[in-house]
Amino acid sequence: MATLLPLILAFMVNSLSLSSATDTLTQSHPLVDDANGTTYLVSSDGTFQLGFFSPGSSSNRYLGIWYTNIPDTTVVWVANRQTPLRNDTNFTTPSRLTITDERGLVLLSQNGTVVWSANTTVKSSSLKNGTVVAQLLDSGNLVLRNERGEVDDDGEEYIWQSFDYPTDTFLPGMKIGWDLRRGINRELRAWKSWDDPSVGDLRWGMVLGVTPELVMWKGEEEYYRSGPWNGAIFSGKTTPIFELQFVSNQDEVVYTSKLQNKSVITRVVLNGTTSYRQRYNWVEQTKSWRLYSSVPRDNCDNYNLCGPYGNCIVNDSPPCQCLSGFQAKSPQNYNALDWTQGCVRSELWSCGVKNRDGFRRFSGLKMPDTRKAWVNASMTLGDCRMKCLATCSCTAYANLYATGGGSGCLIWFGDLVDLRVASTPGQDLYIRMAAAETDAKEHKKMVWVVVIAVTVPLVIVVLLAFSCIRWRKRNHREKISIENINKGEQEDLELPFYDLATIVNATNDFSNDKKLGQGGFGPVYMGILADGQEIAVKRLSQSSGQGMQEFKNEVLLCAKLQHRNLVKVLGCCIQGEEKMLIYEYMPNKSLDNLLFDSNQSKNLEWSRRFHIIFGIARGLLYLHQDSRLRIIHRDLKASNILLDGKMNPKISDFGMARMFGGDQIEGNTNRIAGTYGYMSPEYAIHGLFSIKSDVFSFGVLLLEIITGKKNRGASYPSQGFNLIGFAWRLWKEGNILELIDGCLGEAFNLSEASRCIHVGLLCVQLHPEDRPNMASVIVMLSSENVLPEPKEPGFLIERIMMGEECGSSGKQTSSTNEVTMSQLEAR
Repeated sequence: MATLLPLILAFMVNSLSLSSATDTLTQSHPLVDDANGTTYLVSSDGTFQLGFFSPGSSSNRYLGIWYTNIPDTTVVWVANRQTPLRNDTNFTTPSRLTITDERGLVLLSQNGTVVWSANTTVKSSSLKNGTVVAQLLDSGNLVLRNERGEVDDDGEEYIWQSFDYPTDTFLPGMKIGWDLRRGINRELRAWKSWDDPSVGDLRWGMVLGVTPELVMWKGEEEYYRSGPWNGAIFSGKTTPIFELQFVSNQDEVVYTSKLQNKSVITRVVLNGTTSYRQRYNWVEQTKSWRLYSSVPRDNCDNYNLCGPYGNCIVNDSPPCQCLSGFQAKSPQNYNALDWTQGCVRSELWSCGVKNRDGFRRFSGLKMPDTRKAWVNASMTLGDCRMKCLATCSCTAYANLYATGGGSGCLIWFGDLVDLRVASTPGQDLYIRMAAAETDAKEHKKMVWVVVIAVTVPLVIVVLLAFSCIRWRKRNHREKISIENINKGEQEDLELPFYDLATIVNATNDFSNDKKLGQGGFGPVYMGILADGQEIAVKRLSQSSGQGMQEFKNEVLLCAKLQHRNLVKVLGCCIQGEEKMLIYEYMPNKSLDNLLFDSNQSKNLEWSRRFHIIFGIARGLLYLHQDSRLRIIHRDLKASNILLDGKMNPKISDFGMARMFGGDQIEGNTNRIAGTYGYMSPEYAIHGLFSIKSDVFSFGVLLLEIITGKKNRGASYPSQGFNLIGFAWRLWKEGNILELIDGCLGEAFNLSEASRCIHVGLLCVQLHPEDRPNMASVIVMLSSENVLPEPKEPGFLIERIMMGEECGSSGKQTSSTNEVTMSQLEAR
């Protein structure tokens, strides 16, 4: 973890005697490196200074720029990185930076040898009458300019500027890429080592092609690719918090960024030691650099990890999978985790009129490498498709730009390489497939339409007759009449029905050794049906505060909701007083069983925790936004997160959920349902609930996953805080490392962990309007965005969570962290 700390590229300056400062450098006032009288150049706002330094333990001297008021001197630019100065006692003349008669910026050694120069000549006679000066701008840019502010014949404001020749650091306002008019390629090159600023193997720059991209190399090998610009971002990157600009015209092809918040001190540095491009933000409170993001972000960012037509899915194991319609070229190698040969089509296409090809659409992918591609910015997507069909070597096409509904044409030739699941939605990619792979599906659909149209009416009549007969014979049916909350209508919902004898046999008559747990609804049992299928049986307890309404509510919602991160209901059982729900069995039980057990929590390594957080967030986003009706869960907690055999999280227990129309986002109730420690303040105190109530619960759950501790309980008795309060205190102190679960040791991603804590605190803010929605939460968790500073959370103190502010006039029913509370009357 030490390699990720902000001190990686903070270099101590040795033997530096700053005796005088100046704001401009002229021929008559050079910058000297003398033990008795060193001078330095400072920017007008005092942020940056230019002078001589020695990095680390090195005795070599360099001319560089660094931050003035940051204690651990952080160098952002070096002039003579390949030709260091060496102090020689045989010479009395100091090394110096000066301006020659030709108005060039020159670094001279003690013996007068030119060690480095700006290599600049004055093109315009209008400048020869003025005085040329060197100045360090507030942006950290060292410029050579005419003192009277005149421009040259080409309209250039500066004769020369250091921003055109960056070293290893990218500052706001810099440009990466090509100045085509002057033939300048601005790219970053890492230091060779921490005390040697000479050029290392790692570099980052703009590759010109049909679609320019940002690329990192290690030596001559491509290491990371940003993906093509889609009109808003590079397709392989996430939306940043900085104002991105990408310019591609006859004069330049460049990428730059501007700070939206001018008070933020930030830098991007190429770290040759770790082979990362890292962004650091300066935290004034702790007087340290905080790592904000790193690239590559994960293994899937490594260039072409999965080979041709291999899709990298970072949360899967193994991460490399062939695209649908493709198979491993060498199954033996692919199974042995050697993905270099990639994948090939399951069925080859035959280009021609008689054997028509088709395309399969793939969504959510980083666009493939475009070195073998062709573009036309004016073509429509339909024209793009026809163009690809007319060329037998065309393998795929897509919109050139994703903005404004999509425009332009981007066509690939040859194998598609460097594919991965993108962290943000982008363009659809249409990959050429054999007609059998595309049209066969459409043919099957038509056949099924005909079959269904003929047989379904007959089957319906038979089933209706059979159902009527069974209804008359039995008083417990699978048809459950459920009141539509929004419309006041009656809706019939059919679910598979299990008779009581089947469930009794499956659970060994509800024996204790089959019992999985106990909730507010009642006990949950593990069962095995006669066909060997494993099930979980949720049995409504006679003493439960929940009843038929909650039972119907959960049946309705679970039957209608389908998502990979929601638990799947298989059926129900109603007989006499017995009411049961039958679920798919989750072999890893609930999250709280693992998370809060000191032995079991060791099985939750960092990648699994991060995967679980994302899964819960995706499931909650589906409930709030993507399902047909808006669902507010109202009881999100660790014990209601179930884990399947692959540790995929699934949200369960919808007995307390509320269903709204698509436009409704909040409601009020005099019957509060939820669990202390997870309920938002406005809900616990006033009965007001909304999607932001679930966001609060998610924030608590996120902090619990990171820390391995419950929000409620005696975790921090000496401070009187619950987990939220403790996290808030450490956040303000800049000591978030203390929050991370100790069982993880150093085996966690510091950037991801700190971002999760930050997002968690944003989710538990006191006022609902300050909390993000789940769509924003997912973007924040998966992006490099600078996040807003959280405001004070709600429920900081443990005694508040015990119900002290939950009303004084109504009936109060407290609960443990594992039991749902549903009887409290709001005041």
